[in-house]
Amino acid sequence: MTDLYARALSELRTVFERLDDKAVDHGVERIAAARKVVVYGGGREGLQVKGLAMRLFHMGLDVGVVGDMTAPYLGKGDLFVVTCGPGEISTSVALMNVVKEAGAETLVVTAQPRGRVPSMADSVITIPAQTMADDQGDAATSVLPMGSLFEGALFILFEVMILKLMERLGVTAEAMRANHTNLE
Repeated sequence: MTDLYARALSELRTVFERLDDKAVDHGVERIAAARKVVVYGGGREGLQVKGLAMRLFHMGLDVGVVGDMTAPYLGKGDLFVVTCGPGEISTSVALMNVVKEAGAETLVVTAQPRGRVPSMADSVITIPAQTMADDQGDAATSVLPMGSLFEGALFILFEVMILKLMERLGVTAEAMRANHTNLE
């Protein structure tokens, strides 16, 4: 393994050694209790949260993605999951306002828990990883560029959350495969 792989994997390990698993378990419980779940993330974070939505769909949950024409109306009993690594992105702020006004619960995944978007949330999972908010000059700590450490950690976090949800809801891998598309 080259030094770059080893450094990147070491950084990811450090992120998860510092992650508050109780907050993750609380997020899993919020997803399990929701009637509907809608997810949002900008840029590369959006790619990761769409992966979460796909797995939730495979589990048989009622899930949508902001921007897709099939994203449902959210209200009381529903959950909005938003990734906002740097803590504030104007689109996330606007969507949080809409969702909160509609009465849905919110779960924010961020690296900046004191940011504006996490401060609006009902629940927060903090991933202690570099994002574009702190990737410049002396603040840059990751070998990975820009927000890549946070984005890579999102993938792992979401897959572990799915494993926890599978156990919590009694969903098998076979049941998930049965919900996978046959149009590929």
